[in-house]
Amino acid sequence: FFFFKDSTIELFVNRLDSVESVLPYEYTAFDFCYDESEKRPSENLGQVLFGERIEPSPYKFSFKKNMECQSVCPKSYNTEKAEDKAKLEFLKKGMLLNYQHHWIVDNMPVTWCYDVEDNQKFCNPGFPIGCYVTDTGRAKDACVVNADFNDKDTFYIFNHVDITIFYHVVENEAAGARLVAAKLEPKSYKHTNWEKPDCTGPPMSLGNKFSGEIKIPYTYSVKFVEDKTIRWASRWDYILESMPHTNIQWFSIMNSLVIVLFLSGMVAMIMLRTLHKDIARYNQMDSVEDAQEEFGWKLVHGDVFRPPRKGMLLSVFLGSGTQIFIMTFVTLFFACLGFLSPANRGALMTCAVVLWVLLGTPAGYVAARYYKSFGGEKWKTNVLLTAFLCPGWVNEEINNSFELKVVFADFFVMNLILWGEGSSAAMPFGTLVAILALWFCISVPLTFIGAYFGFKKSGIEHPVRTNQIPRQIPEQSFYTKPLPGIVMGGILPFGCIFIQLFFILNSIWSHQMYYMFGFLFLVFIILLITCSEATILLCYFHLCAEDYHWQWRSFLTSGFTAVYFLVYAIHYFFSKLQISGLASTILYFGYTMIMALIFFLFTGTIGFFACFWFVTKIYSVVKVD
Repeated sequence: FFFFKDSTIELFVNRLDSVESVLPYEYTAFDFCYDESEKRPSENLGQVLFGERIEPSPYKFSFKKNMECQSVCPKSYNTEKAEDKAKLEFLKKGMLLNYQHHWIVDNMPVTWCYDVEDNQKFCNPGFPIGCYVTDTGRAKDACVVNADFNDKDTFYIFNHVDITIFYHVVENEAAGARLVAAKLEPKSYKHTNWEKPDCTGPPMSLGNKFSGEIKIPYTYSVKFVEDKTIRWASRWDYILESMPHTNIQWFSIMNSLVIVLFLSGMVAMIMLRTLHKDIARYNQMDSVEDAQEEFGWKLVHGDVFRPPRKGMLLSVFLGSGTQIFIMTFVTLFFACLGFLSPANRGALMTCAVVLWVLLGTPAGYVAARYYKSFGGEKWKTNVLLTAFLCPGWVNEEINNSFELKVVFADFFVMNLILWGEGSSAAMPFGTLVAILALWFCISVPLTFIGAYFGFKKSGIEHPVRTNQIPRQIPEQSFYTKPLPGIVMGGILPFGCIFIQLFFILNSIWSHQMYYMFGFLFLVFIILLITCSEATILLCYFHLCAEDYHWQWRSFLTSGFTAVYFLVYAIHYFFSKLQISGLASTILYFGYTMIMALIFFLFTGTIGFFACFWFVTKIYSVVKVD
C-alpha cells in the first residue's frame, strides 16, 4: 500500500500464543482494549485451521504524525467481583505462561528487536503480555530486561508500547511512501493520572496474592522514521535473518545431504553391478541341468507376483499415499515459487487442503488398479475405503459394516479439547461443516470417478506367470527376516530429514516462521531417492534369500521412517519444548500421531512403487522357461 501524509494506518491484532502451551487464544479472550466498532477482516481456510483470528485494534495512527504517550483505555478490576477476579486470574495465567501478542501493520508483523549473545540482534514477531518474578526473586522470561522488576511473587504488565514505523519514500513523490518495517518496545508504567499519562514512574505491578481494586491503563507512543536502505521487496529480510538456529544449521544440513548422496551412490553402484552379473549369468543357462540348478532371486519367479495377504488394505494405503505424495509435491513446488510465503497468511494450509480434496481421482484410480491386479473383486468396498481412509479407516474384516474414521476421530477429539479450553484454534462449527462438505461433496465423488477408470482398465500385466501352488520359503537368517529389515530400512531416509524436521517442528510448536521451502523441496527429493533405494536394496536381499513376500515388506520398510519420526517428536517434546498442562500435552501427541500416520502412508507408498518397478524390471529381462 502507498501512504500519504495524514493517511490512516491500521494496526491489527492476531491470536496470542505461547511456547509453554499448545493452546492459542483470541485477543478478546484477554481483557485488553479492543475496538467493537470496526469489522474484523475475513480469514481464509488455512488461517482458521491454524487458529489465527485477526481483529481490528484501538491503536490508530496517522502517517508521519508522531505521538507521545497516548491513552488507549483503562481497565479496572475488583477482586471481590467474581467476573473481575476471573479476568485478572486469566491475565496472570497468560503472563505466567509467557503468552505473546502478535500485531500486524500493513500485513507485516510488528517486531520486538533486542540484543542477544555475541552482540547479535534478534527480532521476535511477538511480544509478551507481561512477566513474573517468582517468590524466590528469580525474574522469568521478559522480566530480565528491567532491573526495576524485582518484587518477589509479582506480575509486571507491559501496558505501554513504543512503536517505531520505518518507511521508504517512492522516487516519484506523488506516489507517496511505503512502510518497510514496524518495531516496538514493550514497557510498563503505573500511570498515576491515566487521563493525562506521562509515561514515567514505577512499573505496573500486580502482586500474585493481591486483593482489592486495581486499574491498569494502556498507552502507546508512535514515531515515523525514513529508511532509504530497506527496499519494499525485501522488508521481511530483517525478521527472517534473525530467526534462531538458521545460519548455524546450514553446514550440518549440507553435510547430511552429502552423506545421503554418497550412500545413495554406493547403493546404486552395488545394485547395478550385482544385478548385471546375475542377469548375465541367468541368461546364459541354456541346458536343462543349468535350469535345475537355479538359485537366488530367479528361483521365485513363479511366486514373486503372487497377490499379497490383505491386498484390499494395501491397495487403499497406496491410493491414499499417492494422494499425499502429489499434494506434498505440488504444495512445495508452489511454495518454492514464492506463492506460499509467510506474507500470504494461511496460504500453505489452504493450498494443501484444496489439493487434498481435488486429488481424490488419482487416489481412487491407483487403489482400484492395484486392487484389481491383486485379484480383488469387492470394488465398492475398495472405493469406500480409499475415500475414507486418511479422513478415516474402515475395518475390512467385517465387510465395511464398521467404520472407525481414525484421523477424523482424532481431529474431532482434539477440537473438543480446544473448544473446552476456549482456544482460538478450535475450529468453528461453520468451518467444520465446510470441511465435511468438501470431503463428501467433492473428494468422495472424485474418488469414485478415479476408481471407475481404474477398474475399467485391464489389469497390470506381469512379466512372468504365477504358479498355482505357492513355493515353500526356506528358513531365513536373522538379517533376512521381516522385522530386522523393516527396522533398518527406515534409518537412512530418516537420516536425511531429521535436521529439516527440527525446523518444521520449531515452526509448528515454537511459533517460528518457516521460509526455507527451496531447501525443503530439495530434501523432499532426496527423501524420495533414499526411500526408493533403501527399499530396493533390502527387497533384492530378500528375493535372493528366496522370500517372495515383498509387497507388504516394501511398504513397511520405507514406511518405518514414520516410526523414527514419532520417536524424534517424543524426544523433541521432552528436550526442546517447555509445554506444561495436560490439555497441551494431549494436543501435541494427538496432532503428532496424525502427522506420523500421513508420513507413514507417504513414505510407504514411495517404497512400494520403487520395489514394484524394480521387481517388474529384473524379471522382464531374464529368460524364464
